[in-house]
Amino acid sequence: MSTLRVTAEQLTIHPHDNADTLELAQVGLYRAVVAKGRYRTGDWALYIPEGSVLPDELIEELGLTGRLAGSKKNRVKAVRLRGELSQGIVCVPKAVAGVDLAEAHAQGRDFAPELGVTKYVPPVPVHLSGEVEPASDLIPWIEIEDIKRYPQLFEAGEPVVATEKIHGTACAFTLAGGEAYVSSKGFSAKRLAIKRDANNLYWRAVEAYGVPEAAARIAERLGVERVGVFGEVYGRGVQDLAYGADAKGERPGYAVFDIAVSDEDGRVRWLDPAEQAEILGGLGLPRVPELYAGPYDADTLMELATGEETVSGTAAHLREGVVVRTATGRYSPVVGGRAIGKLVSPAYLTRKGGTEYE
Repeated sequence: MSTLRVTAEQLTIHPHDNADTLELAQVGLYRAVVAKGRYRTGDWALYIPEGSVLPDELIEELGLTGRLAGSKKNRVKAVRLRGELSQGIVCVPKAVAGVDLAEAHAQGRDFAPELGVTKYVPPVPVHLSGEVEPASDLIPWIEIEDIKRYPQLFEAGEPVVATEKIHGTACAFTLAGGEAYVSSKGFSAKRLAIKRDANNLYWRAVEAYGVPEAAARIAERLGVERVGVFGEVYGRGVQDLAYGADAKGERPGYAVFDIAVSDEDGRVRWLDPAEQAEILGGLGLPRVPELYAGPYDADTLMELATGEETVSGTAAHLREGVVVRTATGRYSPVVGGRAIGKLVSPAYLTRKGGTEYE
């Protein structure tokens, strides 16, 4: 999931071809359906992204009572309105009356706290949880931002690599000083590791695929103190998309999507795509499918985010999307870290009965 921020954004308004009373307000590369005539191109408004949970008072003020997602009808989710994909909410609530939104945008102000907007955190099934303990040496996984929200993340034409985004659950493994740490994305962000448990899905996955041994070989080869191997665990019993795998069996689906290493001073370096591919090729660990390598072109990659999955080799169901990285692994001032982002399929966002466990 992406970082939750409610920000002031300048709008570009487009017509809605299938509704006389609606228009589309563009923020970055997102578009949200709004009432016709409410905004003009150049106006400023707040953008509340998908995955936000709104307080009842704000829902009532915006006229959205009973119209949002979730059991409490308080969660923002992508929907299709009269055939157009609407992602997020564009609004100017009373709480920001008199605020210079252009200045707020320049300052990078986050309105989420004062509006009471929080990030949706899905419930954790029992087989994905476990008893945790502090693990200061653990290398945490990071949030990947949506390229639609940050269209300046990549430069047109720069070399990038796009891999398939698998709808599973992220498993963060760290080998440090001979100790193995296993964690989920959420726990790893808090530097918490899951105690070894033969029934825990993450532990079953890393042991079934020999991840600890592979990490030890990476550490020896690169001469580093710590190695982080990040993989997606997937299959029936994890999420609604299973890729033909069964996570309840002895060998759940598993594919590595990133590797990080750290020196004795604690500085973390993420391997670039070519180095990662070369190392994984010699270890026998499965990798997420690479779908594209070439110059960055937003339209090409947005089209690539749709279609059918390639993980199973049988096109079992729709594709979640793609993750895009620069070939060099360069730093991006846009997100304050390495240049990496995601594009998610509209069909995935609007599918029925989807699950989003972390």
